[in-house]
Amino acid sequence: MRSVNGFAWSRRLLFVPLIVTLFCAAVGLAAQDETKARDLWQQPDRVMDALGIKAGSAVGDIGAGGGYFTFHLAKRVGPNGKVYAEDILEEEVKKICERAEGEKLVQVEGILGTKDDPKLPTEKLDAVLIVNAYHEMREHDAMLRALFRALKPGGLLAIIDAPAPPGEAREKYYERHRIPEQFVRDDAAHNGFSFVRQEPGFKSPERGRDYFFLVFKKPETRTGNLEGPALTAKEACEKLSESCSGCSPGARRRHGRDRG
Repeated sequence: MRSVNGFAWSRRLLFVPLIVTLFCAAVGLAAQDETKARDLWQQPDRVMDALGIKAGSAVGDIGAGGGYFTFHLAKRVGPNGKVYAEDILEEEVKKICERAEGEKLVQVEGILGTKDDPKLPTEKLDAVLIVNAYHEMREHDAMLRALFRALKPGGLLAIIDAPAPPGEAREKYYERHRIPEQFVRDDAAHNGFSFVRQEPGFKSPERGRDYFFLVFKKPETRTGNLEGPALTAKEACEKLSESCSGCSPGARRRHGRDRG
């Protein structure tokens, strides 16, 4: 009896690898179907076109999550480009790195960031993309300053997020996972970015949510240093005035301190 039972058990074990293989294949197909469904409304090619992303570009995917945009970006920039897939959740970054390694995507680099620092290289990126994540950022000013430093002069920042009616304290919007567009515009301006345009938004049929699509730019030239945003003309003049406080009247006139 034991030998018969042992034989039956051995036969069952033979089916385990097959079952695991079929399960993994089913999960993979489900993920592909989910990606295709999202492609229909998220229109990743249109997003990348709006940011001028092409072969060889260096791009940051901030709050990358499961890597939906990361792998679309990787395909677009190719092996000579770079995609920095950043998230503050270690398990998400690990999944992206494992998939990138499995698909031999040398252009993808996973980065474990923090709430106030995406840990990107300085002035190396052509564009930065934040999709459905900006509303979660409590340290938004610090993050924007870090992104400003990471972008090349003239680099673009795109923020895609769910809108909310204005008029309440910022903390209220964290709970709703939404943010007023004007908050985003004001935050970007405060941290040195100039507004470029508003692209047509998106609507997710699964969630029944709308998303706005805002594009900002790091100025081509600026006064100041990499530790902060660009100075406005008024701020630059005030800084110049401070530095000229000990100058002679003639030197101050040459520096623009006095007009008369």
